[in-house]
Amino acid sequence: MKKVLYVFLITCFSLTIISCDDDKEEYTDKEEYTDNTTTTDTTAPVIAEVTAVTTPTNDNTPYYTFSSSEAGTITYGGSCSSGTTSAISWNNTIILNSLSDGTYSDCTIKVTDSAGNVSNSLTITSFTVDTTVPTVAEVTAVTTPTNDNTPDYTFSSSEAGTITYGGSCSSGTTSATSGNNTITLISLSEGTYSNCTITVSDSLGYVSSSLTITSFIVDLTAATLVEVTAVTTPTNDTTPDYTFSSSEAGTITYGGSCSSSTTSATTDNNTITLVSLSEGTYSNCTITVTDNGSNSVTLNISSFVIDTTAPTVSSIYPTDNQSDIPLTTDNISVTFYEAMDNTSITTNTDNATCYGSFVLSSDNFSSCLQMSSSPSSSNSDKTFTIDPSDNLSIVTTYNVRVTTSVKDSSSNTMSSQYDTSSGLTTYGIFVISGNNSNDLSNYLTSTDNGTTWTLRTLSGDKQFLGLGYGNGTFVIGGESATTLTSSDAINWTSRTFGLTDVLNGVGYGNNTFVIVSSGGQIFTSSDAVSWDNRTNTSVTSKQLLEVTFGNNTFVAVGQYGTIVTSSDNGTNWDNRTSGSIDHLEDVAFGNNTFLATGYVSGVNSGIILSSSDNGTSWDNVTTVTNQTFSGVAYGNGTFVVVGNSGTILSSSDNGTTWDNRTNSSVTSNYLRHVGFGNDVFIAVGGNGTIVTSSDNGTTWNSRTSGFSNTLYNVIYSE
Repeated sequence: MKKVLYVFLITCFSLTIISCDDDKEEYTDKEEYTDNTTTTDTTAPVIAEVTAVTTPTNDNTPYYTFSSSEAGTITYGGSCSSGTTSAISWNNTIILNSLSDGTYSDCTIKVTDSAGNVSNSLTITSFTVDTTVPTVAEVTAVTTPTNDNTPDYTFSSSEAGTITYGGSCSSGTTSATSGNNTITLISLSEGTYSNCTITVSDSLGYVSSSLTITSFIVDLTAATLVEVTAVTTPTNDTTPDYTFSSSEAGTITYGGSCSSSTTSATTDNNTITLVSLSEGTYSNCTITVTDNGSNSVTLNISSFVIDTTAPTVSSIYPTDNQSDIPLTTDNISVTFYEAMDNTSITTNTDNATCYGSFVLSSDNFSSCLQMSSSPSSSNSDKTFTIDPSDNLSIVTTYNVRVTTSVKDSSSNTMSSQYDTSSGLTTYGIFVISGNNSNDLSNYLTSTDNGTTWTLRTLSGDKQFLGLGYGNGTFVIGGESATTLTSSDAINWTSRTFGLTDVLNGVGYGNNTFVIVSSGGQIFTSSDAVSWDNRTNTSVTSKQLLEVTFGNNTFVAVGQYGTIVTSSDNGTNWDNRTSGSIDHLEDVAFGNNTFLATGYVSGVNSGIILSSSDNGTSWDNVTTVTNQTFSGVAYGNGTFVVVGNSGTILSSSDNGTTWDNRTNSSVTSNYLRHVGFGNDVFIAVGGNGTIVTSSDNGTTWNSRTSGFSNTLYNVIYSE
């Protein structure tokens, strides 16, 4: 371009020279022309912009074209200059000297003609020289990770221009300004973005270096939380552990009633320790994990109970201080106020020790009863029942102990050992001797005060008439001097006398057993195992039917009005005058009085004899009936006499006066014997008859025996 301008100027200059020569020749030819005047040029050149500098431009020696009405000398002002200093009349294209990058708004041109006239000042239209490639730099990276799939990104550009995106990212923003530019990336999928780039092209086409956006992660998915190990419930741990798994790391926040010092979750299992909790139920506890992308998910902690209170016994069954417990009771139970750990409830395994947390003893826990099995639980593990391997002993007080080794379901132990205060006392047992049946000896027992009866059998075809109880031992005497002993009226041991007599009566007192026989024989024993013969034919050889003890005296009665007494535990005996030749079948003691009952032979008339001097002397007692009498018993300040045709009499004044309690609607069978125990009178007799009274013999109830033969005697273990 610059070469073309140079040729153009040479041509013009040649044409000008040629024109001047012609003029000069024309005026020479005119001889008549003579000009002696001088012309004065006062007109200033007029200059105007023809072609402004392209702006912006990356040419630091740009062209500029202006027109001048006259040739002259160019003068430059402002920031611009040029090597061209002469202007021609017409268009002038100049080349500005090397310019720095920047904006040029103060550049001026003036032309001074040969006459010294100066043109107007021409201000070159402002232009910008830009020879620099735009630079871009990251200002604010995308937060990473983020759950924003249209995240913002800020970069700076040294120039305005057009944005071009590379890699996996793009944006609706395509124009950059000079300075900071915040763009919003178009919706991104979940993943890692490490290849995203930005370039800026300025208006001259200069392209910046590629700016790599700092790698970031778009995470749109919350962590998955799963309970791994719930808090043990109930528990006595006030700082329990809890384990959950998280598919992502993150920050833990707690909701509800629970909290923990652990605030960061890792990938996989996390075990946290809950902050000290009070006793109570925790059903509203939550864990929220917020991952690094700010995605949150909440896990409900399974409900649990904090229990720090020691367990206590609520009640026992039978109740403490109960004194009417059947021997067959196998339901001794302890109930706690709360559910217990059933593995901590253990029982004794033998009859010698007191091993176990739940034991039963009759000797202040020097030894304990063996249990047949482990305790059974009920009532949601609040009630535990033990089953003694053997029947309880009669008239025995048992105490229950629960040791501090028992634990509730929260593993709290009892703060102190529990013992019953008064204990549980068993019933005595009623025993009735009976007639033989089917080559077996029969008897009956009752552990519920005679309401129900169990028929039992003994081997051998014997009739058992005599019954006695003392010092924890039952004694039965019968035909052929057969004697059996038992501690529970269930299991019996045979004892030998070497006699053939019938053993009719058994008495006990002052640690001594006495047996009397049909041949007037008398035997004593301190243990019911070995017996001493105390027979004295000089005292009597008559049949003795019954014997009793009272006020340190044994009294035996029998055939033909026989009465013998002993005040030295049956060692020596004295014959007493009864004043009667009748048969005396029974004798009882109560309230310092002995009463003997029987009948007058041949006239079917009953007889009652009374003694208030320990059997030394006897008096006839007036009765209210002529029926035969066979049995007598004392209890609760009352004598009861029974006999033929269901006869029942009662007296509350030691036999002075009598009330007839006979009730044919109850029984009309022959009543052979009556006994007393545990506030109950029981009378037995023919055809398996059993009648009972719990109001001192006033009213009576018939009971089912399950036996049809004669019942001879009844005794109670006191």
